[in-house]
Amino acid sequence: MPEDRAAKGAHGWETPSPDATLWARRDIFSLAGWAGFAGVVGASLLAFTRFMFPRVLFEPPAVFLADRPENFVPGVVDERWKKSERVWIVRKEDGSFYALLAICTHLGCTPNWFAAENKFKCPCHGSGFKRDGTNFEGPAPRPLDRIKIAMTPEGLLQVDKSAIFRMAPGNPEAQHPQSIMRV
Repeated sequence: MPEDRAAKGAHGWETPSPDATLWARRDIFSLAGWAGFAGVVGASLLAFTRFMFPRVLFEPPAVFLADRPENFVPGVVDERWKKSERVWIVRKEDGSFYALLAICTHLGCTPNWFAAENKFKCPCHGSGFKRDGTNFEGPAPRPLDRIKIAMTPEGLLQVDKSAIFRMAPGNPEAQHPQSIMRV
């Protein structure tokens, strides 16, 4: 009989021997707690490491060199930089220059130049612009924007797309005289 009492607990239940199970409930919960703590620390270290490398949008430079002034025909819209820079350069009959940003003021599409009709026409919604950028048809609310154009010491035209002259309806020559480069 004494062996029966040793195998049974105080309440009469059998208590397993210490070697009967490998993991106790306390061990499993302790391991889960440490795994959770390690997960939080790991995620924090990952976030901190990501913070060291900021998200930066690398854009092409806003300033580019075009060409020599004598290579532009007076009264003609030059489309050489339409695809790469979204810019038209126009040499007026008096020899002065201005640059138009090739972005429609309606929804940002790239208009096309039609020399036969002497106008820019937006393929998206039909906005029409005269050679000087003035809007005359379609849903565009205002004329095409002009951008800064200057001469470098080497004699090349330099276009700066970061200096935008927002045009309003009306005479573009009177609005932003600094948008025109006189040679």
